[in-house]
Amino acid sequence: MDIQGMEVFAVAVVILMFVMVLKQFGMTEAQSLDDSADRDLELSMVRHQPKGLEQLQAQTKFTRKELQSLYRGFKNECPSGLVDEETFKSIYSQFFPQGDATTYAHFLFNAFDMDRHGSIRFEDFVIGLSVLLRGSVTEKLRWAFSLYDINKDGTITREEMLAIMKSIYDMMGMYTFPYVRDAAAFEHVEKFFQKMDRNRDGVVTIDEFIETCQKDKNIMSSMQLFENVI
Repeated sequence: MDIQGMEVFAVAVVILMFVMVLKQFGMTEAQSLDDSADRDLELSMVRHQPKGLEQLQAQTKFTRKELQSLYRGFKNECPSGLVDEETFKSIYSQFFPQGDATTYAHFLFNAFDMDRHGSIRFEDFVIGLSVLLRGSVTEKLRWAFSLYDINKDGTITREEMLAIMKSIYDMMGMYTFPYVRDAAAFEHVEKFFQKMDRNRDGVVTIDEFIETCQKDKNIMSSMQLFENVI
């Protein structure tokens, strides 16, 4: 895979993972909706009570009915109202039996768990989902950047990108031997930095990341792939 293809894959894989989670939760299937869904969302008896429907509608780009459907699926899979990291990892592992999705799922989990509570709430999930499925290109790229910026210091280092690339290869089961995986990941990271690190200071800032991606037609096309999954 060349560097352009790898960049598209690395960015688009974030959105693709959400489509898989949606299918796991049964959210992409049509569901009958009635006023009881409003009551469920407003008067939930689960351990964590999410924000009200109107507040979430204002914070996302989902309609009232879409939020009702999303919440029903989320509550069916997670009656406590919270998704812990082990549950999150188990969901991803089901889709990648040929590989090991645990490390990538860890990074993705942390991108959602911004408050470091150790769990993902419904509002965390649906707000992030709204960005990835309905947000502007810039919003989607900012979210992707936050995933790659593992320590949340505002820059992507080679070490961080290398960790992400290794986790993607592990998830896809692309290489049997770790040294082959590491060599391939290192090569892609170097090419990534050659293109993204415009001032050659050894790190990629969010401005460099967004500017470079916005000039790449393939990446821009990948941002539109999953806008109508729900």
